Formats: sequence, structure tokens, C-alpha cells
Amino acid sequence: MATTNITTTAPTPAGPSTAAAVVQNGPPIPRDGLPLMHPARTPPVLPWPDIGHLAKWSVSSYKFGFGAECLRDGDPDTFWHSDGPQPHFITVDFPRKVAIQKISIFLSWPQDDSYTPSTLAIRAGTGPSDLQDVRVATLEKPDGWITFDVSSEPNEDGNSFKPVHAYVLQVIVVQNHMSGKDTHIRGLRVLGPQEEDTTDGDPFPWKSPDFKMYERLR
Repeated sequence: MATTNITTTAPTPAGPSTAAAVVQNGPPIPRDGLPLMHPARTPPVLPWPDIGHLAKWSVSSYKFGFGAECLRDGDPDTFWHSDGPQPHFITVDFPRKVAIQKISIFLSWPQDDSYTPSTLAIRAGTGPSDLQDVRVATLEKPDGWITFDVSSEPNEDGNSFKPVHAYVLQVIVVQNHMSGKDTHIRGLRVLGPQEEDTTDGDPFPWKSPDFKMYERLR
């Protein structure tokens, strides 16, 4: 397996370390904001809920048969293949403001070579016109699932990062390895914060992301 390095740049230098931690077969998940590396081709089992199914997904361009659906189909042999001018990007549009903790992305340098992203910018906001950079990730020959926080703001304890609250999340391919033109991304998950058990004996708790979308009346 190729060596994978990830560094994350943030507007504020203070905060948790961003050195990578490797996830193998079921070790404890670090709680200090470390990026996670998972060398398997299937999505890792993580404690953060996948909230991506609640959103509408779109991409800046694609080749026929290699569109946004390939990011969510769970098949490591399919991928989004851009087919247009740079920068290439993925837009995840939620129907309401949600808390976004991390993204988990599957990239494969051995298979995709110069199509593999080397720099990603994560943007968030209430709509396409007010998106702001919240994280930049630099990757060196990645091969596997990489999970990291989208926020750059430390939490109150200073040992992790706060979630980002947004309607829209955008993942931008700033640069590919070897200055490649188009890009391949084989999987993407958008993860919410870990949920604490605060049901207090409620027999019908609003617990799943689907229920939480409609737990309050407007």
C-alpha cells in the first residue's frame, strides 16, 4: 500500500494535532480530532452518523455513467469522473441547516494516478453565494478511506473540533497529483456529530437523522 500523508491547514493555528491515525480492524477511535486512515476498500464503520442521504448531491461536471451517484453507491470500483474545466467540485445541499462534523473520502492513487486529488478545499455556508473555506487538506498518494473534521475551530475542551452548521457543503478539488486535469473520487460520506444518549427514558426518542429532520415544527 502506498504511503499516505495528510496535513490540514486552518485559519487558526491553535487546536488539536492533525497528525494521521491509522484505522485497522476495530481499534479505539481517537477522540482528539486526528484524521483517520482506513486502507480497506469498503467504507469504515465509524461512530459518526452518515447524514449524506438527507441531501441533494451534484457535481461540477461528469462523464456519462460516472456521475454523483458513484460517490454514494458503496462500490469501490465506481467513481465520479469529472469532465469539464477546473476547479472540479461536489456540492451537498441539505434541506435545512445541519451539523457536519467530518467527511470520509475514498481515493486511490495506485488505480487513478494523476486523476487522484492532492489538495482538497472544504467550503460551507447557507447557499452557493456565501460559501467559505473551513478546511484545506493536502494528501500524498492516498489509497483508502480518509476521515477528517471539516471544521478548523477547536471545541471548548481544545481536544477536538466543533461541527460546522450549514445548509451547503462543497468539496473542491484544488489540485490533482502530477497536475492532472480531470479527477476521480471513489466514495464520499458526510458525517454528523456523535450523538449522546439523552433520551431519559423517552420511548419514542427523536434519534435517527431522518427523524431529526422533522423533530421541530416551523
